Amino acid sequence: MSGQSLTDRIAAAQHSMTGSAISKAVCKATTHEVSGPKKKHLDYLIHCTNELNVSIPHLADTLLERTASNSWIVVFKALITTHHLMMYGNERPLYSPPGYNMSTFIRRYSRYLNEKAMSYRLAAVDFTKMKRGAEGVMRTMNTEKLIKTLPTIQNQLDALLDFQPNSNELTNGVINTAFMLLFKDSIRLFAAYNEGVINMLEKYFDMKKNQCKEALEIYKTFLNRMTKLSEFLKVAERVGIDQGDSPDLTQAPSSLLEALEQHLASLEGRKLKDLSTASRSSTLSSAVSSLSSTGISLSRMDDKTEDNRLQQHKARHF
Repeated sequence: MSGQSLTDRIAAAQHSMTGSAISKAVCKATTHEVSGPKKKHLDYLIHCTNELNVSIPHLADTLLERTASNSWIVVFKALITTHHLMMYGNERPLYSPPGYNMSTFIRRYSRYLNEKAMSYRLAAVDFTKMKRGAEGVMRTMNTEKLIKTLPTIQNQLDALLDFQPNSNELTNGVINTAFMLLFKDSIRLFAAYNEGVINMLEKYFDMKKNQCKEALEIYKTFLNRMTKLSEFLKVAERVGIDQGDSPDLTQAPSSLLEALEQHLASLEGRKLKDLSTASRSSTLSSAVSSLSSTGISLSRMDDKTEDNRLQQHKARHF
């Protein structure tokens, strides 16, 4: 038992009492001990994949449950165990629907968590927890830092949106739990992303040429991600997670993209139609207004989902 936490020992004892040898082996292979899974436990699980009377879906579900742990050690060891079984176990688990789904969603979920951790290391802030609004971090960030930070948010959002479950897969309780957390993160992450883009647009016409070039690409990517987020939220709506009250992701008018491109062209010495200062100002104002509406809608959705979470928490404890 050396190296095992009290939680590990209790879990193992519970599995012994219920007679679940597979669950017990998975628990022992994925303890809180900072070392790789022990060979004897991996060998036993490999042996199980070759036994016809073993429930492979149960093995897959047990490993998936361990990836929901709040300990990175347990999650990492669950991934290692899964990888080990893929390499040395019977190929049968790879073709069972639960096993296939497990490997797919574990990979996607772990990628997102890794990207979330990477974002924190790069930006020294959790984008889902930062202060928002006119005085918030993304709205007050200077140009140089803003252009470096927005691609980091984009990468984290890409990893989140790659989870891509369908409605049927969300009937799996573990996958559903992960999706709920991602749903919450998606609203807060995009709210920060949206505010950063508003800040960038307000600064755009005063930027240097190279900054404008980077900002234009960031904005084009932002428009694409807004569409992808809409698709992600539709999945949540279909399974009733957001109670049919999806945030209004209002895009800025297409004339803004044209104005941004024309401004960059003029800085690069290319001949394109010039916009008057009044026209450019009006287009920018309209765009900021549209994106601000999106931000308000996201904040309302965030508040609503948080209220629902608190109500559910109270219901479980009273």
